[in-house]
Amino acid sequence: FYAGWGLTRDELAAPQRRRGARQVVLDDVVHAALVEYPRYVDPETLERCEVERVMEWMALQRRMRERFPAQLQLVAFSQWKRPIARAFFGGSDLQFVETQRPLVPGAARVVWSRPSDDVETAGSADTPLLRVEDGFLRSVGLGANWVQPLSWVIDRRGMYYDATAPSDLESLLEETSFDSPLRARAAALREAIVSAGITKYNVGAGRWQRPAHARTVVLVPGQVESDLSITYGAPGSRSNLKLLRTVRKDRPDAHLVYKPHPDVLARKRTAGADIEEAHRWCDEVVTDVPIGTLLDAVDEVQVLTSLAGFEALLRGKRVVCHGNPFYAGWGLTQDMHPNPRRTRRLALDELVAGALILYPTYVSRVTGAFTTPERALYELQHWNDLQPPREAGWIRLLRAAKRWRDRLKRRL
Repeated sequence: FYAGWGLTRDELAAPQRRRGARQVVLDDVVHAALVEYPRYVDPETLERCEVERVMEWMALQRRMRERFPAQLQLVAFSQWKRPIARAFFGGSDLQFVETQRPLVPGAARVVWSRPSDDVETAGSADTPLLRVEDGFLRSVGLGANWVQPLSWVIDRRGMYYDATAPSDLESLLEETSFDSPLRARAAALREAIVSAGITKYNVGAGRWQRPAHARTVVLVPGQVESDLSITYGAPGSRSNLKLLRTVRKDRPDAHLVYKPHPDVLARKRTAGADIEEAHRWCDEVVTDVPIGTLLDAVDEVQVLTSLAGFEALLRGKRVVCHGNPFYAGWGLTQDMHPNPRRTRRLALDELVAGALILYPTYVSRVTGAFTTPERALYELQHWNDLQPPREAGWIRLLRAAKRWRDRLKRRL
């Protein structure tokens, strides 16, 4: 189709209809063949689109598939995470191994979260190690309930919640030059998140109204006290109850609201010691209210390392950090334990660009392919309307068995 227009050396004579045709340049052929002649469908929306949109999507797939070595060994990944890992590490050949089995020499290893030292030091000393955790825009529902995530973070240096050592996210925030288009994109994403009321898990259906008499309302989000973000990110107190006591002492006249962690409320994780005493140190304990609803209505949030502090920053709230979460130390929070490695002052949209655009990996639950944070946000907003991927049969059986086990525990 591209021969006979004067752009190629043709061994065969061009068809008569092309002879003496108008002057054709390369851009004409490209426009006709790639723009005017085909019809394109957006891979994610299945709606008609322009060629540039398809090229953009294909370029994203290629960039994401080429990030990691061709061979990856995933150490001690649970069965339900394995198909998810194949999507997030698309482009690499995955081998799932247990910790006690010997690893292939020289192959990069992937571990969930921050594993024990015996896992980290297994294999060759120069073997690359990637650490994985859930991202900050995750799902509608809890990971403890095996709800498929839309985002993971994959870190080569450490992990974002481990304040004892640098991570890829910390390096991004410390070193990246955030240009105007990226800042504008982050601002638009931030505004969309706030407008949609989206948080990490998006659980809870109750309502809450700010007390009419309260001049200042302070929210204290509870955390799972055994969580690694507290172990490696809270250099002082690591107790929800002690945090409540501290906040009550510092803010005696405020209306203090405490929200236990959703995993604890769902009985997926163990509550901290003496947490039943929370009522003594706060004015109100809320449970089934979405965290986004609370964040919109309060004046201030005080946290150990909770992601709710970051979600509060997105909404323009004052945030006090009693630990070293990833969003602390950049001049946007009041830090009770400053991190000396974090020397840069960031604008809010620079923090958003690093934490929500550059750092995580997003995979569409509709297409199973890599996607953008904007598309992930859309899927979170329309989670129940979009066709979900079919759950594996063994996961449904395991989920049913877990429900029966939980019922039996409650009866006992």
